Amino acid sequence: MILVAGIYVIVLGLFVLIPLLISENSFKYVYSIIRYWGKVTFYATGFRLEYEERVQLDPHENYVFIANHTSMMDIMTVLTVLKHHPIVFVGKAELGKIPIFGRIYKRICIMVDRSSLKSRARVIPDAKHKLNQNLSIFIFPEGGVSDDTSIVLDKFKDGAYNIAVETQTPIAVLAIEGLKEMFPFDWFKGYPGKVKVTLLDVIPTEGKNIKDHKTELKEYTYNIIRKEIE
Repeated sequence: MILVAGIYVIVLGLFVLIPLLISENSFKYVYSIIRYWGKVTFYATGFRLEYEERVQLDPHENYVFIANHTSMMDIMTVLTVLKHHPIVFVGKAELGKIPIFGRIYKRICIMVDRSSLKSRARVIPDAKHKLNQNLSIFIFPEGGVSDDTSIVLDKFKDGAYNIAVETQTPIAVLAIEGLKEMFPFDWFKGYPGKVKVTLLDVIPTEGKNIKDHKTELKEYTYNIIRKEIE
């Protein structure tokens, strides 16, 4: 299964790279190709998708999407789910070093080097720029996948909430179940099966500010995701 996934990431990734290298402004128009790459990789690896919306997304609204992070396949999973909302990920700069995948990742992500104050300071301005291009932002607020597999959901970082409140963009909360067991962050482990994604809530941020509301938003979203996946 891992070999099949690798082949599709490499082969289809080459076709995705060509249009992405043309221009930043082409991103929205090639999102369907990016989604196709993600979907084929997801399904060819042997996964099945169950998606449940407990609230409705407005197809004309931009969002800051958040979800728990358990696997490299999380990215392909949310690309498969989010048909009507082109997304730009905020992610670790280290992932840009992965062959082929890393090249694509750099083009669909706001890269963050957490050891660099300058890099971290650029995240909100870069996110505003993407939102102004009618794109949505996707962040895994845990900031990565913990090496401790006993951790159900790691502590959330502030980035997603800073972006959402600063830009007055609603937060859409997703829970991903199944990949932690079936496709952990290890190329030599994995097995096929059903992945469940649930849209739990959409939270308006209009009128909110970081000082008074960030902690409340972070605690609420953490708790509803944890309740869903436990």
